[in-house]
Amino acid sequence: MSRVALITGVGPGTGAAIARRFHDGGYRVAMLARNSQRLEELAKELEGSLPIVCDVADAEALRGAVTRIAGELGAIDVVVHNAVRGTRGDILAIDPADLERNFAVNVTSLAHLTQAVAPAMIERNGGAIIVTGNTAARRGKDFFAAFAPTKATQRILAESMARRLGPEGIHVAYVVIDAVIDVPWTRKAFADADDAFFAKPSAIAQTIWDVAHQDRSAWSFDVELRPFAERW
Repeated sequence: MSRVALITGVGPGTGAAIARRFHDGGYRVAMLARNSQRLEELAKELEGSLPIVCDVADAEALRGAVTRIAGELGAIDVVVHNAVRGTRGDILAIDPADLERNFAVNVTSLAHLTQAVAPAMIERNGGAIIVTGNTAARRGKDFFAAFAPTKATQRILAESMARRLGPEGIHVAYVVIDAVIDVPWTRKAFADADDAFFAKPSAIAQTIWDVAHQDRSAWSFDVELRPFAERW
C-alpha cells in the first residue's frame, strides 16, 4: 500500500512543488488549501491525490480533514505544514487582531494538526512532521511585528514537539526558507533580480523530501535553505 502525505497550504509555489515531489515519490497525497479551483487543477495532475478545501485556522474543519484522509487514503505517514498567514506593519501600525489571526494559522493550527495525527504515528512508531518557516522565525524586522512573533513561536513549538515525539519514532523538523521563492508574483515584485536571487520551489521540495526520509540515526531538526548568492 502506498504511503500517505498530508500537505497544508498548497499554493502555486512551494506547496504545489511539495505535493508533486511526494506524488512522484510514490505517496498518495492529501492537499489542504482554501482555494478550491487551484486544488482541483493540481489534483487532476496528481493521480490519486485528495484535494480538501480547508482553512487550517478552523480547528474542527482541520480535524475533520485528517479523519477524512485516514478514511480515504489510509494512515498518514508524513505531514508537511506549509500553511502560512503573514501581514506587514510595524508595532504602531498593526491591528493586534491581525496578530491573533496570524497566530491561529501559523501556530495554533500546528498544535491541532499534531494532536490529530501524532497518536496514530506513535502507535506505528514512525512518521514525520515537517514545518516550513522563513527568515521571520529568526529575527523580528520592524515591519513584521504581526508576523515574525508567530513564526518564531511556531519554530519553538516545533522544537518542543521534536523533543516529545522524537523518542516515539516521529521525526519533527523545521525548515527555514531564508529566500525569496521563485513564483510569478515575486518575479514581478523583484523584476530587476536575476535567477540567483530566487529559491526554486522544486529545490525546496526536494530538501523537504530528503529530511522526511532521513535515517533515524541522523535526524535533522533545524534546516536552513537559501540561494548561493543570498547575503546573510
